[in-house]
Amino acid sequence: MKLEIQKILLAFALPLLLLFILYTLRTMESVMNWNFITWGIYPKETKGIMGILTSPLIHADWEHLFANTFPLLFLLWCLLYFYRDLGIGILFFIWIVSGILTFIIGKPGWHIGASSIIYSLAFFLFFSGILRKHVPLVALSLLVTFLYGSLVWNMFPQFASSTTSWEGHLGGAAAGIAAAILFRHKGPQQPELFIDEEEEDNRSYPEDEEVITNPDQEKKE
Repeated sequence: MKLEIQKILLAFALPLLLLFILYTLRTMESVMNWNFITWGIYPKETKGIMGILTSPLIHADWEHLFANTFPLLFLLWCLLYFYRDLGIGILFFIWIVSGILTFIIGKPGWHIGASSIIYSLAFFLFFSGILRKHVPLVALSLLVTFLYGSLVWNMFPQFASSTTSWEGHLGGAAAGIAAAILFRHKGPQQPELFIDEEEEDNRSYPEDEEVITNPDQEKKE
């Protein structure tokens, strides 16, 4: 029990560190009157390449950051707790791939915020649980669907607001699905089922029946 509690707490370390960085940068922008928007992704232009790495760290305002805080904390914790041996590698993969996809498909303008990572995590956790068919992970898939199923609408320009980077959301979702497929044979798996052969053999002779070898012997019910 103590070991399990340690694992739960340890899985919070990276999410809290990441949030500390996000809040520090937002505070610096507010207090020092700085603007880190050029750390974002500017699609198809060299000035936006660095944003593939840095865009999830920058938010437009406090409201933007607050909206992303709990989903990022919860979903990243789920990744690091349930996929503890793969979590860091998966996070690195979805971080880079979602950024590259946003850079390729995004409309002109600066794309910032951790929403692409949130979409990546949500779609990875959902599809990974389904592909692995492992009961705890399937349950996690259903929980993610219940909590964040409505995210899907902001992946399409018809439903997203004009200031929303639906391309970042779509790129994040695609990165999460790709990670679920590529990493499906690594990490936690559905336990294999083994049938006891002796038990299987005994099934051909039910307990309420008896094999008669002597014709004069009565059959017991």
